[in-house]
Parts: sequence; C-alpha cells; structure tokens
Amino acid sequence: MTGRRTPWPGEPATEEHAEYPPPEPGPPDDPALRERLAAAVDASDAPDVVFAVSRRGRRTLHGGGTAPPPGVPREDLRYEIGSASKTFTALLLMRLIRRGVLTGGEAAATCLDPGRNAGPHPVTLAHLITHTSGLPALPADFVRRGLPAWRTNPYARYPAGRLTDTFLRHAPRHRPGTRWHYSNYGVSVLGHAIAAATGTAWEDLITGQVLRALGLSGTALRAEGPESDAVGHRKDGRTPVPPFDAGGFQAAGAVRSTPDDLLTFLEAHLDPARSPAAGALRAVRVPVLRRGLGHRHVHTVAWFRHPTDGGPMYFHSGATLGQQAFLGFRPDTDTALAAVCTRRFRARDPFIATAYAFLAEA
Repeated sequence: MTGRRTPWPGEPATEEHAEYPPPEPGPPDDPALRERLAAAVDASDAPDVVFAVSRRGRRTLHGGGTAPPPGVPREDLRYEIGSASKTFTALLLMRLIRRGVLTGGEAAATCLDPGRNAGPHPVTLAHLITHTSGLPALPADFVRRGLPAWRTNPYARYPAGRLTDTFLRHAPRHRPGTRWHYSNYGVSVLGHAIAAATGTAWEDLITGQVLRALGLSGTALRAEGPESDAVGHRKDGRTPVPPFDAGGFQAAGAVRSTPDDLLTFLEAHLDPARSPAAGALRAVRVPVLRRGLGHRHVHTVAWFRHPTDGGPMYFHSGATLGQQAFLGFRPDTDTALAAVCTRRFRARDPFIATAYAFLAEA
C-alpha cells in the first residue's frame, strides 16, 4: 500500500492519545483576535464571509464581505460546507462501529446487494471512508450526465440509484487498500451502504446519530430559503447560484450549517468527554493512514492532520458550486475554527489558504 496503516478504529488496538497541559484562561475580549478575524474576512474576497473561532470555550465571530449585508445577519445563516460533510459521515460510521452495529470491514457491495459474492478483495466500508477503495474521484460517466447543468447543479443529475448501480457494475481501478485517492464517489457509496446495512435512510442516521446527538439544531441537509440559507455565487462574486443539490452524493457533501453549529461540532472534538458520542469523537482523531515521501501526510478517519509546533492540527475543507468552508481544530491550544464564504473556488483563491494559516498560527 502507498502508505502505512495503523489499526482501524474499532479493532482491538490501543488508540493514540495526546496529553496537553490545561490552557490558561483568556481575557474576556481579545482585540488582537478580533483584528485578525477582520483581516481574514477582508482577505477572503467573497460576497459573504464568516470566521468563527472558539478558544478555550469562548467564541468570537466576525462577518463581512464584498456584497451588501443580507437581510439576516451573516453569522446566523446556514452555509454549504461541501466536502467537509465527510467529517459528519465519518463520525456517524464510528458511532455505529462503537455501538457494534457495524465493524467497518463489511463489503460495500454485499451491503447494497446481500446476495452478491463479495469476491477475494472487496471494497469495505473502511476503504471507502479512508479513500483507499480504488475508486476514482467521481464515476466515469459523471461529467457526461452532469454537463447540461454544469454551472448550476451537476450532482443533482446523478441520483442515488445510478450511483450505487454504477458501483455494483464496475470494478475499482486499483485493488482496495493499496492506494490513497480522494473520492467523493467512494464516500457517497459509503453513505448508501451504511443505510442499506442498517435498514435506515442515511438522512435519518446522520440526523439522529450526529446532529441531534451533538445538539446541532442549525444544521440541515437541504436549503429552505434566503431567510435561513446563504446564497452562493459564481467565481465573479456577483452572479448567484441555486442552492447545492447533492443528488446521490449526500454523504460526501450535503451538510449545510450555521457558524455557531459548526463550532459546536468542532468543540465536541476538542472535548469528547462531554459528549454522548465521546468514543467516536476520540476515534476519528486517531491516525489510520500515512502516505507520501517519508509518510509525511497523515490522515484520520475524518480529518487531514498536519503538525504544528505545539501539536497536531486537524482540518477539512469543502466547496460547492457557490460556497466554500474550512473546519479545523487544535487540541494543543484548545482552538477551533469554522470559516465559510459565498464565492465559488477559483484559481489562486485566498479563502482556504487564509483559514488554514489562521488556525496554524493560532
């Protein structure tokens, strides 16, 4: 395999734990932090931007943007987080594993089609969530089917039935477990496989096991209207785009959430002991894969993990056709960052780089 895998969470193995000294209490208000937030919002160059920080449990939010302020404060709207939705799906899977409902070793094809012979090298649920399934980023016919709606909602033209049928009819490009390749396709198949294996719709599973469990009342899987959901824009920052429709790719990118809810989600990762999902929250922080020269790229079930001077930093970004998001947390400084904006990613886009640098320097 291109990389070295540590035991899959849920296997009888010792989890990696990091011990950090208790943080010093911060001041009631930090002018320097607010200045940094304002600078980050300005640097992001998008119609609507919110940077939300939790530091030692104290939250600071700052919103702004190049467009006139919307009727609802930017900090109160829900934003499309795109691929950062995978961190919610990973937590769902780990909750089901910790409860003994699944093991992670189930063959996805058998979950979707119980009468099928999985073969000697099946794609498992663990392969799908860790991007080692051998599947491409998207199905081979995705572009052809989505082209008529490429600027609006190409994913909506690829429904769940077609996605699972394509998976069952075509073998992976590489033997599962031998290569890492980021795959929206794979995580989407995972969502349908989990739903089939449990006999419960993915939307109901993610709502019950993650959103309600963590108290995320401002998080949803579809837009309701401009009074609750931010409007995305094309690369020009002026032309609005319709709300994102994930089609059959729900598990990989359907979540939309408020900045406060995203901080609640991240704070649960910083302090798992206070959550009903404590075991799963700890498990999604454990490295399961190292890849690249010198194994310098580290991945957990849910997060990319990079080193800092004080300890590991966990993060995931996401983008739809009109919005972007960055989620990350640092246990060493007890800091979480949720950043969102309403402009489609473009060449040399400053948003993700600005959010990453903000957390890395926290």
